[in-house]
Amino acid sequence: MNIKEHQQTEFPSWGELTKRMEVYSKSEISKSIWQIVNSFVPYLVTWGLIIYSLSISYWITAFLIVLAAGFLVRMFIIFHDCGHGSFFNSKKANTIVGMTFGILAFTPYYKWHRQHMDHHATVGNLDNRGRGDVWVMTREEYKAATKWERIKYRIYRNPFSIFGVGSLFLFLIQNRFTRKDMPRKDKLNVYFTNLMLLLLFVVMGLLIGFTTFIILQLSILYVAAIGGLWLFYLQHQYPDVSWFRAKDWDFRTVAINGSSYIKFPKLLQWFSGNIGFHHIHHLNPRIPNYNLERCFKENEIFQNVPPVTFIGSLKSLKLRLWDEKLHRMVSIGGNPV
Repeated sequence: MNIKEHQQTEFPSWGELTKRMEVYSKSEISKSIWQIVNSFVPYLVTWGLIIYSLSISYWITAFLIVLAAGFLVRMFIIFHDCGHGSFFNSKKANTIVGMTFGILAFTPYYKWHRQHMDHHATVGNLDNRGRGDVWVMTREEYKAATKWERIKYRIYRNPFSIFGVGSLFLFLIQNRFTRKDMPRKDKLNVYFTNLMLLLLFVVMGLLIGFTTFIILQLSILYVAAIGGLWLFYLQHQYPDVSWFRAKDWDFRTVAINGSSYIKFPKLLQWFSGNIGFHHIHHLNPRIPNYNLERCFKENEIFQNVPPVTFIGSLKSLKLRLWDEKLHRMVSIGGNPV
């Protein structure tokens, strides 16, 4: 089923769909704790193995760095759920776990989640872009832009910019600073995160050497950042995505038609914390990640969303502009993929 056909699908009423999804939005403390254990503990163990492997083989070290990055991505998904209040029923528990995993991911808890709430409130809205999302221009806007604006946009949308320089810049540098318009709580959290990272740097530097720690930590963070940004990119930048003007925008329509279902192999689905069921997450962000797959399997409407596969994800890199006439993403040259 393509997107045009899907948009004509008979949806259940919003009240019916909301009621249907309530059963999945209840967190289970045993599942939440087990997910922390099977993510955080292996991450620490992998760090220990990385340090030990340095005297054996750099190839083994490289493999373990990728593995550690996978666990870090998984912990970031838990961090993400905590900010939505879906991982625990307790706000305090969500904050403690979220802030802890945020420090490990070089991400301040309150600052990131305030931006993420903006993302949920504006994603897919052509009249309210630029808040916590990838920069998107319409084809007409690009045609009317100055030469310098076009160059900036092309540099920004280049995969080497987003996943190369951009990934480390976001987590390593941008997350370290506050803005004047930020609430005091958010600013204090940025300072606290930076202080904890400095403490981590000192302790680990004294234990294994500052140069060694910097190289290993940056390698893990870089691989995890690329993976995390790749996931975020695919959630709303793919061939069948839809954008809407404000008069036609509502979050249910955007969830179904403007948020992807990424069909991962089971192993990648596990490391990515089921975030591939992103259309369900945008319909109800209170559903903890470990309930998303069950919600998908038990509700046919979510299965009808065309999946983004590995090949499809590669094609999405060529898509840079939203064509309002074709109602689809196209390349800079105006070609759909």
